[in-house]
Formats: sequence, structure tokens, C-alpha cells
Amino acid sequence: MKQSLSMKLGQQLKMTPQLQQAIKLLQLSAMELSQEIQTTLDSNPLLEVEDDWSDNLPEVDDSTDNYDNFDAEPAPIDDFPDAQDLEQDVGAQLSEPLSETLEVDSSWDDVYPQAPAAAPASGEFDLDPGANNVTAPSLIDHLEWQLNLTPMAPSDRVVAMAIIDAIDTDGMLSASIEEIRTTLFDPNLTADDQINDEDIIQILGRVQQFDPIGVGARDLRECLLLQLMQLDPATEWLEEAISVVDQHLDLLGAKDFVNLIKRTRLQESQLSEIVALIRTLQPRPGAAFDSADSDFVLPDVVVRKQNNRWLVELNPETLPKVRINDTYAGYVKNLSSGADKDFIKDNLQEARWFLKSLQTRHDTLLKVATKIVEVQQGFLEHGPEAMKPLILADIAEQVELHESTISRVTNRKYLATPRGLFELKYFFSSHVGTASGGEVSSTAIRAIIKKLTAEENPRKPLSDSKIAVILKAQNITVARRTVAKYRESLSIPPSNERKQLV
Repeated sequence: MKQSLSMKLGQQLKMTPQLQQAIKLLQLSAMELSQEIQTTLDSNPLLEVEDDWSDNLPEVDDSTDNYDNFDAEPAPIDDFPDAQDLEQDVGAQLSEPLSETLEVDSSWDDVYPQAPAAAPASGEFDLDPGANNVTAPSLIDHLEWQLNLTPMAPSDRVVAMAIIDAIDTDGMLSASIEEIRTTLFDPNLTADDQINDEDIIQILGRVQQFDPIGVGARDLRECLLLQLMQLDPATEWLEEAISVVDQHLDLLGAKDFVNLIKRTRLQESQLSEIVALIRTLQPRPGAAFDSADSDFVLPDVVVRKQNNRWLVELNPETLPKVRINDTYAGYVKNLSSGADKDFIKDNLQEARWFLKSLQTRHDTLLKVATKIVEVQQGFLEHGPEAMKPLILADIAEQVELHESTISRVTNRKYLATPRGLFELKYFFSSHVGTASGGEVSSTAIRAIIKKLTAEENPRKPLSDSKIAVILKAQNITVARRTVAKYRESLSIPPSNERKQLV
């Protein structure tokens, strides 16, 4: 094999560690960002948390619109400055090395301000919905608490615990009697002393008397019957409701009221009263305990209307209160060359990069959110039906960033509006053509479908074809199968399942 030398010209994209860090912070949610900051604080002694910002906040000049100052009044969306490319900005700013002699006379807060923005007017938004949340007990904890208050033999209590362990989050018994008996089998006992099915069923009956009513049922029929049995015997139509649930639950579930009237020989008005009583029951007794595992979302951006203009600002609750420790930073100038000075310099450089990455994240998030609000002002004014078609490329072009950057910014970032809390991705949707050649957002079409089905006659619900005709009358051309797809995405059942007795 002959050896030779050759030259080759090519291009290769390499991401610096600083750029990688900036992109990583950009795609983190508010909760993940808080965890990342805590991890960095634990590993870098040059960074510290500032508890009191009031002593170090820079003065705000109201005459200028500087969106880099988070403590200043947020800029109206009409006056928001054009954004610069994130990759170029980060690459240019974060690649600057520290000089051998560092200036430590000035405060690091003057160089990297991290002060929070002004909070919205009091009472407009509850930016921390989990602040007053008290963790509720789970369904199993609630049942065990009741079991501990119930007089019961030790052997029966073991069976009751096995039954409670087999109850799922909906409050239904997820295991059969045979499976529960298998789990209670004791090889040290004789066949006559083993727990049998009759014992389990008897103790199951006692557990089914626990709160919430209907818990421990083996199927929907038993669950509803348990709740009906707990009602006052003087309740009107109670006996008829028990009969319908016990013998005709399949017809009731299919909303086959014609055959149900024939089978029960009831008048339509009477059946309507019975169905209304059955609807007061809870098919998922454990649903009330689902809140124990609820996740609270903290908005990253807040939009509010002031003086007839929509203002966009970062949520001060999500802005990290982090700064460089001036005392440790001063050691770079005072220490002689050696391992200690190198350690301080390296951590100081990493701290600078981290703070710049945070600043870049805040700037980019605010720019993107502001442009989204600018496009979707109709939604803020009139609701989902006024949502405009919007794709990532539209915002990327306006703020001069790459589509992948817009995707990272909008992923798991939330916007608090007077209409509620929405993920930034909610404001992006495809479009459907109109008869006049215009475009309408698929989100707006979903909102219209939801409104139509909510206002329909429950005796004669609108079919997908009828909804398509109504949309066409509103200059929106949509096929029946498209209506069905949008309806299913809204978890709206078909017309035959929406039919009700009035």
C-alpha cells in the first residue's frame, strides 16, 4: 500500500459548548430550567442566588423601549424591535474568552442583569396556581383510613386490604374474586382454613359501603346500582332507575331510547326523568381523587391589555435570580498564578457563559411570544374562532430565527392570557381554504364545531355532513371526513351518541 499526502476542502458544522448550552436552556420548561439552575449553582461556586433584588435593580428609563431590561415596562407588540439570529448572537457573544486581568471593580449585575420584570396588575392573573395547593390523599389512602376505623377481625382485615389494593384510580375493582383469592393463599393452612370466594364477596360488600359511594364495584352496572341503593327510598323514579340500570344498561349506554321505551313500557317524559336521575350518578367514583396527582403549570409569558394595547412580558416568577459572586470573582485579580486561580477563572468563565445563555433564552422567548401575540390578536379579542393560520416558518421569518429554534422556544412554554393558559404551540395551526380564496385556521374550525354541537338540539344532534353544510354556508369548505376528524380531536362523540331525551 502506497502512502501519499493530499489536501481536501470541505465544510463542517461544529457547535461550541457555549452554543450547546444556550440551545439546551432554550428548550427547557420552566420547571426543568429551575432544576438546571440549581444543578449549576451546586457545581459552580461563582454563582449565587440573590434573595433581595430591590437593592441592585438598575434604574429604568421610561423614555426608551429596551426589551433587554426585564424590570422595565414591556414593549407594546407594535413597537417591538427586530430579532437577531440566535445562533450568530450566541456564537459571537459566548465565545469571548476571559482576559488574564479581569475587571472586577464594577458589579456583575451591571453586565448581566437578571432582575425580574414588573408583575402584572394585582388580581389579573394567578401566576402560581400551586402556591396554595395542599396535597390531597389518594383514593387508596382514603379507603385505608376508613378501614382502620371499621371494626373487623384481623383475618378479615387482611382480605379487605387485598381488595383495596386491587381497586384502580377510577374506584373500580380491577381484579376478579379468583385472583384475589389466589393472592391470599397460605400454604401453611389446610384447605378448610383457606379464604374462599364467599368470604371475599362478603368483605367486598363491606368495602363497597365506604366513601366514595360505588367504590369497589366490579363493573359499571354494579357501580351505578350501589349508588342508587344509597339514595333516599322516597326519591322519585328510584325503583324505575334501578330497573333500567339492572336490566337495560346496554340500551341506555347506546342511547337506544326507542327500544328502551318498548322494553320498559314507559312514556318518553317518564324515561326522561329516569335518565336525568341516572345522570346524577358518578361512573368513576375515584375521579374526585385524581387531583392528588395534578401537575400545575407556571406560565413563562404573560400578556395583558393596557390602554387598549396588548403588552407581552416574561413572568417574573420564572426568571432565575442568579448572579456572579463579586467576592469570589475578585480573587482572580488577587490570587497568584496556580491551581486556585485557574479554578476560579474556569468557573468564572462558565458562570459568564451560563448567565449569557439565560439572557439569550429570555430574549428569544420574549421575541417569539410577542410575534405570536401580534399575529393572534384576534384570538385575544374574540376567542378561538378568530384564530389565524400560523406555522413555524411564519414566526421564524419575522424574528429571523431558524424554524428549529422556534420549535424549541414554543415547546412546553406557556402563555397566560385573559382567556386562559395556553401552550405557545396552541397558536400554531394549519389552514383550510375558503370559497373566496382566503384561509381559515383549523383551530378556528374546531372552535366553530364545538360551538355548533354545544348549541344543537339534543333530540336531533347535528351529523358530520350537516356541520359541513353549515361551515360551507360560512364560506368554509370542509369535507365531511375532515369534520369527523376535528370532532374526534375534540372528544365529541358522533351524533347518534349525543342524542338525548329532553
